[in-house]
Amino acid sequence: MKIALVRSRYNAFGGAERFVANALAALRTQQDIQLTIVTRSWQKQPGVDALIVNPFYCGNVWRDWGFARAACRAFEDHPFDLVQSHERLACCDVYRAGDGVHDEWLQQRRRSKGFWGRLSIRLNPYHRYMLQAEKALFTSNQLKAVICNSKMVKEEIQARFDLPESKLHVIYSGVDHEQFSPALRESHRQNFRDRYRIPAHVPVYLFVGSGFERKGVAPFLQALNRLPTDCHGVVVGADKRQAWYENYADKLGIATRVRFTGGLNDVKPAYGAADVFVLPTLYDPFPNAALEAMASGLPIVTSTKSGAAELIQNGVNGYFCDALDIDTLVQAMAALQTKEARNIMGDEARQTVLPFTFDAMSAQLITLYQRLLNATAF
Repeated sequence: MKIALVRSRYNAFGGAERFVANALAALRTQQDIQLTIVTRSWQKQPGVDALIVNPFYCGNVWRDWGFARAACRAFEDHPFDLVQSHERLACCDVYRAGDGVHDEWLQQRRRSKGFWGRLSIRLNPYHRYMLQAEKALFTSNQLKAVICNSKMVKEEIQARFDLPESKLHVIYSGVDHEQFSPALRESHRQNFRDRYRIPAHVPVYLFVGSGFERKGVAPFLQALNRLPTDCHGVVVGADKRQAWYENYADKLGIATRVRFTGGLNDVKPAYGAADVFVLPTLYDPFPNAALEAMASGLPIVTSTKSGAAELIQNGVNGYFCDALDIDTLVQAMAALQTKEARNIMGDEARQTVLPFTFDAMSAQLITLYQRLLNATAF
């Protein structure tokens, strides 16, 4: 059986890329499956072929439209038994909705904007293209299954596109419980804090995520500003406007107790150095960083529009609230100032994610693929 996995471009810190890597690993264990990654560029991997689709473009609308058009044409010349896409392609059999629903993201983003910001979103041609591409995808007769990484995303797709239940499959991502564990504190806590000049005794609230506006760095900084002065923050992630957020922290008067590390190839030392994980995201289908933090024994504070909120019981293994409700965000972060509270909730957080393994994820993926391939064969 010939299976294609489609991802146009790669971000070294992206959750979708990690899912693709895990899907590839799962499929490679199966006999009689030939894997091909369809992308603009690809580093060679054993057992995986690459179909390079890299049409010229200028601007993000042309970029995404051109790739989608070229990929669908390539499938005519290179037929596959099953095409799974991580891009909004109307010619795929399986779509992994790792980016959620674009219309829902715009709805949440508009909440944080003034008049001119909302108008800019409305007039942006890229958003119009994305909404059209999303509609074409979810109404395509070729679409056989949608992989949702949270119940939240499944419900959003159902509400907007009325897909039948049989096409929607919630498959949570996995996490390595050996790589991400409370043992990270012993191996990394002191070194990381020394490197970034963070006192050994202070509580550290950790933010991990690229794309600071969507992930909620501004609310994180606003809440940190209202905590006692011994509370420190660490922001890990890549964003072209990082300097703006650093200046914002300075204006709030907390620059001396916030560290911006940029993107890190290895985030484990940050989890080991932290006491609480905070992600007040405007919209995130299911952040891998939340799984990693919980596996590392950190209680988490996240938002109602984060898929990770499905795993949280307020006051048991963390907290969740509206991303723009700064008062409640402050209360949640303040409730985790004591070491006793952090230890109890951190232990609960790790227990919560123990069932989320790569083996469990792989088994669900393989079951879905086999069912679809068997249906195609007949």
